[in-house]
Amino acid sequence: MQPCPEPVEQQPQTQAKLPFQPLLLISPFFFWGTAMVAMKGVIPHTTPFFMAGVRLVPAGILLLLVGMLSGRPQPKTWQAWLWISIFGLVDATLFQGFLAQGLVRTGAGLGSVMIDSQPLAVAILSLWLFQETIGFWGWLGLAIGIIGISLIGLPDDWILGLFNPQLFTTSADLTQLFNSGQWLMLLAALSMAVGTVLVRWVCRYADPVIGTGWHMIIGGLPLFGLSAILETQQWQNIDLSGWFAMGYSTIFGSAISYGLFFYFASSGSLTSLSSLTFLTPVFALLFGNFFLQEVLSPLQSMGVGLTLVSIYLVNQRDTLAEKLKLKRSPDVAPSQADANFLQAAEGNEVELPLEIPELEKKPSTSIHPKL
Repeated sequence: MQPCPEPVEQQPQTQAKLPFQPLLLISPFFFWGTAMVAMKGVIPHTTPFFMAGVRLVPAGILLLLVGMLSGRPQPKTWQAWLWISIFGLVDATLFQGFLAQGLVRTGAGLGSVMIDSQPLAVAILSLWLFQETIGFWGWLGLAIGIIGISLIGLPDDWILGLFNPQLFTTSADLTQLFNSGQWLMLLAALSMAVGTVLVRWVCRYADPVIGTGWHMIIGGLPLFGLSAILETQQWQNIDLSGWFAMGYSTIFGSAISYGLFFYFASSGSLTSLSSLTFLTPVFALLFGNFFLQEVLSPLQSMGVGLTLVSIYLVNQRDTLAEKLKLKRSPDVAPSQADANFLQAAEGNEVELPLEIPELEKKPSTSIHPKL
């Protein structure tokens, strides 16, 4: 789920008063990454749809309580409820449903990398729907991301067979490919990407925090319904550590992480948060290896590295383009500005003040800010 950013002009001075601000800034991504590990650890003792519903509905209630205590308005128009409902079905029901089902078949770290590839899909949707410029760095990131996701999601035999046909085997057929956890995670990432685009319409009619809380509840209820119809023994085999893991995913991985994200987004640090997105799969990979002993193949490890690079390039494409522009401009701008000034002065297009003794005694080509 991708929260709706509030205007960055709000509360510009709040961040400076926070102790341990760098740790708090990183904490949402730490919680999201470690929540993937916690969910993977408890999935053998519960069912996917039930676990997804538990992560959404209680977290949505907590967000609504916080929003009401802070005086945020409830949705009042049918347009607000319509867009919140659509947002909930796509960004909560589909996203968390695919995520939970994908965790059954893949590791927490690998799944987190696939989930956090959604900025690649967001960039394409934004180009298509809103004509947003991707630029050189964005296209480069998309190309690298496609290669990285292919290395993660396709069977190793297929990839090695491209370079050595003798190594290619037919053991991995299309049914196995599309039933794999990697592709379910990719569907989850696409759902999250569409939800990110839908946020623009939600913000037009509803408060972002309240809207996010309601969309968690609206999106979580169908998951409980699917669990009641299709699943059995949802909670009977969960031990104390399992309930602790689910509580951690709900409270820290959903409610608190989104609350912190909203706080920093509303106080002007949305750009910093975007640049930290790639930390989520890094935390998931580290803790997945430490607690669950998840090991990636060499090709998958290479794919993870390329995907993280691509996510960074897509998220930071504007910043990288601006830095490149600033590096080039100082070498050209002063001489060009001086040339324009001299040309205008020779054509009598600029009238200098009558008394400028400094210029009469010591001519200079520097430009006064008011000219």
